[in-house]
Amino acid sequence: MIDKPYLVVVGVSATSKSPHALEWAVAQAAAAGGRVLAVRAWRVHSPMATPSGPATGLLEDPAGVGHEAEVQLARDVEEVLGAQHGVQTLVRRGSTFEVLLESSRDADLLVVDAPRQLIAGPMFAHRLVYAADCPVVVMPPALTSADTPPSALSRFGRAVGSAALRAAGTAGRPGYRVPPRG
Repeated sequence: MIDKPYLVVVGVSATSKSPHALEWAVAQAAAAGGRVLAVRAWRVHSPMATPSGPATGLLEDPAGVGHEAEVQLARDVEEVLGAQHGVQTLVRRGSTFEVLLESSRDADLLVVDAPRQLIAGPMFAHRLVYAADCPVVVMPPALTSADTPPSALSRFGRAVGSAALRAAGTAGRPGYRVPPRG
């Protein structure tokens, strides 16, 4: 049996840059005497179709989009870890799920942030756990979202939730006042 170096694959988000996942992956690889591969997926976005077909003048150049994704991933990793990070980067065309699975096929560990969008939802990480060929570490949302202020939608949701809870707690109790927070 050939000993291969310990490999940690980390998915790096284009929006958040996955700082906690990157830092944790580097620490884990260092503890195991291994290396880190930072991975990002990219796609060519199709323009909206017109009644006469696609707007051909707006089609993106796949080679240009792929090159820009490579450059941006290198910048993002350097911004999070510093110039002498020693992390390899890999950009592949495809869905995030498929690219992470394929990239981690020979890895010892896969590290990802918990999805921040409801579109991907918690099922993204759940699907990765069941489909991956290696252990998967998912950075918890409480850790990964601590660096970003709550969005307007999040603040609105909390306000509506608090109001609904207060209304439910005082329903049918005329004159009842909610105790002040202390």
